[in-house]
Amino acid sequence: MTTTLLVIAKEPRPGRVKTRLTPPFTPEEAAGLAEASLADTLDTVARTPAHRRVLVLEGEPGPWLPPGFEVVRQCPGGLDERLAAAFAHCDGPALLIGMDTPQVTPELLTADFADCDAYFGLAEDGGFWALGLADPDPALLLGVPMSTPHTGAVQRARLAGLRVRDLPRLRDVDTAHDAELVAKAAPGGRFATALERLTEAGR
Repeated sequence: MTTTLLVIAKEPRPGRVKTRLTPPFTPEEAAGLAEASLADTLDTVARTPAHRRVLVLEGEPGPWLPPGFEVVRQCPGGLDERLAAAFAHCDGPALLIGMDTPQVTPELLTADFADCDAYFGLAEDGGFWALGLADPDPALLLGVPMSTPHTGAVQRARLAGLRVRDLPRLRDVDTAHDAELVAKAAPGGRFATALERLTEAGR
Protein backbone atom coordinates (compact mmCIF):
# COMPACT_ATOMS: atom_id res chain seq x y z
CA MET A 1 0.00 0.00 0.00
CA THR A 2 1.65 3.24 -1.12
CA THR A 3 1.91 5.97 1.50
CA THR A 4 2.31 9.74 1.41
CA LEU A 5 4.45 11.31 4.13
CA LEU A 6 3.41 14.87 5.00
CA VAL A 7 5.48 17.37 6.99
CA ILE A 8 3.69 20.55 8.05
CA ALA A 9 6.13 23.35 8.81
CA LYS A 10 6.91 27.05 8.93
CA GLU A 11 9.85 28.64 7.20
CA PRO A 12 12.42 29.10 10.03
CA ARG A 13 12.49 32.90 10.15
CA PRO A 14 13.48 34.87 13.29
CA GLY A 15 10.45 36.01 15.25
CA ARG A 16 8.11 33.65 13.39
CA VAL A 17 9.16 30.26 14.80
CA LYS A 18 9.97 28.82 18.23
CA THR A 19 9.04 32.04 20.02
CA ARG A 20 8.79 30.15 23.33
CA LEU A 21 12.55 29.60 23.14
CA THR A 22 13.07 33.36 23.57
CA PRO A 23 14.41 33.81 26.16
CA PRO A 24 16.90 32.30 26.83
CA PHE A 25 17.70 32.31 23.10
CA THR A 26 17.52 35.26 20.73
CA PRO A 27 14.99 35.13 17.87
CA GLU A 28 17.86 34.41 15.48
CA GLU A 29 19.13 31.55 17.64
CA ALA A 30 15.61 30.16 18.02
CA ALA A 31 15.19 30.25 14.24
CA GLY A 32 18.48 28.41 13.87
CA LEU A 33 17.25 25.69 16.21
CA ALA A 34 13.98 25.51 14.30
CA GLU A 35 15.88 25.12 11.02
CA ALA A 36 17.99 22.33 12.50
CA SER A 37 14.88 20.58 13.80
CA LEU A 38 13.19 20.87 10.42
CA ALA A 39 16.30 19.65 8.58
CA ASP A 40 16.55 16.59 10.85
CA THR A 41 12.86 15.85 10.33
CA LEU A 42 13.05 16.17 6.54
CA ASP A 43 16.17 14.00 6.43
CA THR A 44 14.36 11.27 8.37
CA VAL A 45 11.34 11.49 6.08
CA ALA A 46 13.64 11.29 3.06
CA ARG A 47 15.05 8.02 4.43
CA THR A 48 11.61 6.52 5.14
CA PRO A 49 9.91 4.36 2.49
CA ALA A 50 7.08 6.34 0.88
CA HIS A 51 5.31 6.88 -2.42
CA ARG A 52 5.27 10.69 -2.01
CA ARG A 53 6.96 13.11 0.36
CA VAL A 54 5.21 16.45 0.74
CA LEU A 55 6.26 19.56 2.68
CA VAL A 56 3.18 21.59 3.60
CA LEU A 57 4.87 24.94 4.10
CA GLU A 58 4.07 28.38 5.45
CA GLY A 59 6.71 30.62 3.88
CA GLU A 60 9.42 29.88 1.34
CA PRO A 61 11.65 26.82 0.87
CA GLY A 62 15.33 27.20 1.75
CA PRO A 63 18.60 25.29 1.46
CA TRP A 64 17.40 23.02 4.27
CA LEU A 65 14.96 21.32 1.86
CA PRO A 66 16.39 18.05 0.51
CA PRO A 67 15.54 16.74 -2.96
CA GLY A 68 12.54 14.50 -3.47
CA PHE A 69 9.89 16.64 -1.76
CA GLU A 70 6.85 18.29 -3.26
CA VAL A 71 6.10 21.67 -1.68
CA VAL A 72 2.47 22.60 -1.04
CA ARG A 73 1.48 25.96 0.44
CA GLN A 74 -0.47 25.94 3.67
CA CYS A 75 -4.00 27.22 3.25
CA PRO A 76 -5.33 30.13 5.31
CA GLY A 77 -7.24 29.40 8.51
CA GLY A 78 -6.73 27.69 11.84
CA LEU A 79 -4.33 24.82 12.37
CA ASP A 80 -7.16 22.27 12.18
CA GLU A 81 -8.11 23.65 8.75
CA ARG A 82 -4.49 23.60 7.56
CA LEU A 83 -4.00 20.00 8.70
CA ALA A 84 -7.27 18.96 7.10
CA ALA A 85 -6.23 20.62 3.83
CA ALA A 86 -2.90 18.77 3.92
CA PHE A 87 -4.74 15.44 4.01
CA ALA A 88 -7.10 16.64 1.27
CA HIS A 89 -4.10 16.67 -1.10
CA CYS A 90 -3.75 12.90 -0.68
CA ASP A 91 -5.62 10.24 -2.64
CA GLY A 92 -4.40 7.31 -0.54
CA PRO A 93 -2.90 6.48 2.86
CA ALA A 94 -0.97 9.34 4.45
CA LEU A 95 1.02 10.02 7.61
CA LEU A 96 1.48 13.61 8.82
CA ILE A 97 4.05 14.95 11.27
CA GLY A 98 5.27 18.40 12.27
CA MET A 99 8.74 19.96 12.45
CA ASP A 100 9.09 19.88 16.25
CA THR A 101 10.20 16.27 16.80
CA PRO A 102 13.70 15.96 15.30
CA GLN A 103 14.19 12.73 17.27
CA VAL A 104 11.85 10.79 14.93
CA THR A 105 13.29 7.78 13.10
CA PRO A 106 12.40 6.02 9.84
CA GLU A 107 11.21 3.07 11.93
CA LEU A 108 8.62 5.26 13.68
CA LEU A 109 7.41 6.72 10.39
CA THR A 110 7.20 3.50 8.37
CA ALA A 111 3.44 3.03 8.18
CA ASP A 112 1.74 -0.16 7.04
CA PHE A 113 -2.01 0.27 6.84
CA ALA A 114 -2.64 -3.38 5.93
CA ASP A 115 -4.08 -4.14 9.36
CA CYS A 116 -5.05 -0.72 10.73
CA ASP A 117 -6.95 2.40 9.69
CA ALA A 118 -4.94 5.04 11.53
CA TYR A 119 -1.68 5.82 13.30
CA PHE A 120 -1.58 8.25 16.20
CA GLY A 121 1.25 9.67 18.27
CA LEU A 122 0.54 11.73 21.38
CA ALA A 123 2.96 14.47 22.41
CA GLU A 124 4.13 15.07 25.98
CA ASP A 125 2.44 18.49 26.05
CA GLY A 126 -1.02 17.04 25.37
CA GLY A 127 -0.97 17.59 21.61
CA PHE A 128 -0.01 15.04 18.99
CA TRP A 129 3.07 14.63 16.83
CA ALA A 130 1.80 12.15 14.23
CA LEU A 131 -1.49 11.28 12.54
CA GLY A 132 -1.79 8.66 9.85
CA LEU A 133 -4.98 7.85 7.96
CA ALA A 134 -5.57 4.99 5.53
CA ASP A 135 -8.48 7.02 4.17
CA PRO A 136 -7.47 10.69 4.53
CA ASP A 137 -10.79 12.25 5.56
CA PRO A 138 -10.29 15.97 6.34
CA ALA A 139 -13.47 15.93 8.46
CA LEU A 140 -11.59 13.94 11.12
CA LEU A 141 -9.55 17.07 11.91
CA LEU A 142 -11.90 19.99 11.34
CA GLY A 143 -13.07 21.53 14.59
CA VAL A 144 -10.43 19.92 16.81
CA PRO A 145 -9.17 22.65 19.20
CA MET A 146 -5.45 23.03 18.56
CA SER A 147 -2.60 24.05 20.88
CA THR A 148 -4.39 23.07 24.08
CA PRO A 149 -3.51 20.47 26.73
CA HIS A 150 -6.45 18.39 25.43
CA THR A 151 -5.78 18.55 21.69
CA GLY A 152 -4.36 15.03 21.52
CA ALA A 153 -7.20 13.50 23.50
CA VAL A 154 -9.84 15.21 21.34
CA GLN A 155 -8.12 14.17 18.12
CA ARG A 156 -7.70 10.59 19.37
CA ALA A 157 -11.42 10.49 20.19
CA ARG A 158 -12.18 11.51 16.59
CA LEU A 159 -10.65 8.21 15.53
CA ALA A 160 -13.21 6.16 17.46
CA GLY A 161 -14.42 3.25 15.39
CA LEU A 162 -11.15 3.02 13.47
CA ARG A 163 -8.42 0.46 14.06
CA VAL A 164 -5.72 2.70 15.51
CA ARG A 165 -2.06 1.88 16.02
CA ASP A 166 -0.70 4.11 18.79
CA LEU A 167 2.86 5.33 18.37
CA PRO A 168 5.23 6.15 21.26
CA ARG A 169 4.65 9.43 23.05
CA LEU A 170 7.27 12.02 21.99
CA ARG A 171 8.29 15.45 23.22
CA ASP A 172 7.86 18.51 21.00
CA VAL A 173 10.51 21.22 21.11
CA ASP A 174 8.65 24.17 22.62
CA THR A 175 10.79 25.40 25.52
CA ALA A 176 14.52 25.42 26.31
CA HIS A 177 13.94 22.48 28.68
CA ASP A 178 12.25 20.55 25.88
CA ALA A 179 15.16 21.34 23.58
CA GLU A 180 17.66 19.90 26.06
CA LEU A 181 15.71 16.65 26.50
CA VAL A 182 15.08 16.20 22.76
CA ALA A 183 18.76 16.79 21.97
CA LYS A 184 19.66 14.02 24.43
CA ALA A 185 17.19 11.71 22.67
CA ALA A 186 18.86 12.33 19.29
CA PRO A 187 22.48 13.22 20.12
CA GLY A 188 23.89 12.85 16.62
CA GLY A 189 21.51 15.14 14.77
CA ARG A 190 21.68 18.69 13.48
CA PHE A 191 19.39 19.87 16.26
CA ALA A 192 21.58 18.47 19.03
CA THR A 193 24.68 19.93 17.35
CA ALA A 194 23.08 23.37 17.00
CA LEU A 195 21.98 23.37 20.64
CA GLU A 196 25.43 22.26 21.79
CA ARG A 197 27.04 25.13 19.88
CA LEU A 198 24.76 27.64 21.57
CA THR A 199 25.39 26.08 24.98
CA GLU A 200 29.15 26.19 24.46
CA ALA A 201 28.84 29.86 23.50
CA GLY A 202 27.82 30.60 27.07
CA ARG A 203 24.13 29.81 27.33
